Amino acid sequence: MLLGQEAVLELLRCPASGVSLQSLDSNVLVAYSTDGTHEYDVVDNYPVLIRFENSILDRSDIQHLSSTVHRQSYGGVFGVAKRLACPPSHVTKSNVDVLLNTLLSQQNSARVLIIGGGTVGCGMEPFYVDPRIELVSFDIYASPSVQFLADAHNIPLVSESFDAVIIQAVLEHVLRPEEVVAEAYRLLKPDGLVYAETPFLQHVHEGAYDFTRYTESGHRYLFRCFSLIKSGASAGAGTQLLWAFDSFFCGLFRSKTIGKFIKLGLCWLQYLDRLIPEAYNVDAASGVYFLGRKTREAIKDVSIVEYYKGAQR
Repeated sequence: MLLGQEAVLELLRCPASGVSLQSLDSNVLVAYSTDGTHEYDVVDNYPVLIRFENSILDRSDIQHLSSTVHRQSYGGVFGVAKRLACPPSHVTKSNVDVLLNTLLSQQNSARVLIIGGGTVGCGMEPFYVDPRIELVSFDIYASPSVQFLADAHNIPLVSESFDAVIIQAVLEHVLRPEEVVAEAYRLLKPDGLVYAETPFLQHVHEGAYDFTRYTESGHRYLFRCFSLIKSGASAGAGTQLLWAFDSFFCGLFRSKTIGKFIKLGLCWLQYLDRLIPEAYNVDAASGVYFLGRKTREAIKDVSIVEYYKGAQR
């Protein structure tokens, strides 16, 4: 469950200096350090802890707590249609079960950080409702599922304070994914867990704020400072074919609406993922995942070639 704001405030640190923050008043947090005084706005109870001089984020958008990308909300028949076209992932559910069981097998509670939690991610609901989970979540816009705003390249939290970090559908939207993974590593306690899902062959989404894709092997190498628990395709070749039809007809008819109708009509394609061997899904994945444990030594570069899980051996 989401931690209360007072408990979160104790974990927050100045993104410029790393020192603790103090409440100057209800609208300002301040940090006093050897390099000067740093002040950060608190807007509608959301601390805005971003160094705008080092970020592509726009101060005016962030200060208004709004997302830089328009996010469509769906209700009624459109909500039903969206659930048909994009049903909950059985792979994510399985991985979340493993993550929760691993976290809580030897302790009664666990502190978890969700990077980019402005929208509750697919399959992430258990972290918001389980009273054994002390959840901290942030994004670059405000929502009921976050406690503060921050840039994932420079996360304003105490080092080694989390048992697990979740990075779902985020790394494609940051300029320097290696820095975000390094921040996750810094924030994890020794032997802490990381779980990430990232697109591979999905088309561009969120417009100008979409930068990167990873093969399954490239994704594993990104998390080279973590030992492997599980990895693979989060969505396979069938799901990717569905995305391709969406993009193709959207472009052919210059209409997102037509693309979505085609996607809805062909939504059964994604269920074929289960009939395709994992090695082939890895090579043609819509997205990939990694679940691992923080270690002191990175894997050797040469090992990533042997690691390859696809069907082209």
